[in-house]
Amino acid sequence: MTVPTGTVQNRPAPPPAASRPAAPARRPGAGARFAAVPLVGPGALYITLLVLVPVALITVYSFFERGRFGGVVWTFTLDNFARLFDPLYLSVVGNSLVIAAIVTLLALLIGYPTALMITRLSPKWRTVALIAVLLPFWTNFLIRTYAWILLLNNAGWINQALQALGITDEPISMLYTPQAVVVGLLYMYLPLMILPLYSALAHQDRQLGEAATDLGASPFRVFRTVTVPLSIPGILTGCVFVFVPAMSNFVIPELIGGGKTVLVGNLIRDQFLKARDWPFGAALALVLTVSLLLLLVLQSRLSKRLTEGKRQAEGKKVRRDA
Repeated sequence: MTVPTGTVQNRPAPPPAASRPAAPARRPGAGARFAAVPLVGPGALYITLLVLVPVALITVYSFFERGRFGGVVWTFTLDNFARLFDPLYLSVVGNSLVIAAIVTLLALLIGYPTALMITRLSPKWRTVALIAVLLPFWTNFLIRTYAWILLLNNAGWINQALQALGITDEPISMLYTPQAVVVGLLYMYLPLMILPLYSALAHQDRQLGEAATDLGASPFRVFRTVTVPLSIPGILTGCVFVFVPAMSNFVIPELIGGGKTVLVGNLIRDQFLKARDWPFGAALALVLTVSLLLLLVLQSRLSKRLTEGKRQAEGKKVRRDA
């Protein structure tokens, strides 16, 4: 029996899937492209109005001259940036860097054991501890600042307690000092250190520490060689979160420091509100903004590199075990 030409049996076999030409990617329609607008729009509008527009304004102002009675004269100049190298302003920047670094270091020393302790609590008490960390944020910033004024002044509770315990005979002058500014900044921004550290420590694999202990490592060595290296991304994030606002804060140096401790934030505010030198204030704000953005980019890259190194190490371990 002959099979007629053109039947199913004589048709050529279809080419393998790998040799078939790839179908052209379908372009999303206009409806799909605009579907995300309601979700992204509010955030994009917020960033545009409150971040991009102000940064653009200070960028423009920083390249022009100051008006005789304030404002801006539209004459191009670079003198505003040259004034930044004046020893007076360099000392303010240096003082701000030192105070922000001290606050960040103290926050790390206090925040790390606090975050580690929270991860060791039961789920119930862990929630209570996290609420206690966040509780100060539910109170107004100025109210918390004035509370420290009541605590640190000569008739405050701290001096009363020291005198009642017989530690001092006279009140200790604590308010309106650089140390008081450090205490105020540390209190305000300590939660910004604890929360990233808690996130980094809570997601660690505890079996790594237990394996190191089984191999004879002491608790301190486990902490030094396992716990701390795995929490470096959290450390970097917490340091940036504390250092950036501590560097530019001007309320706490004004109220708790009595205006005697001048930081970059105070200097920028004075240029806009007192000296009415908007172009120089804009140049200071622009340099500070760019510096902090570079710091954030550096922190992001270091965290990304550490994360990739951790994934590669885990991949090697899996291949070795296999």
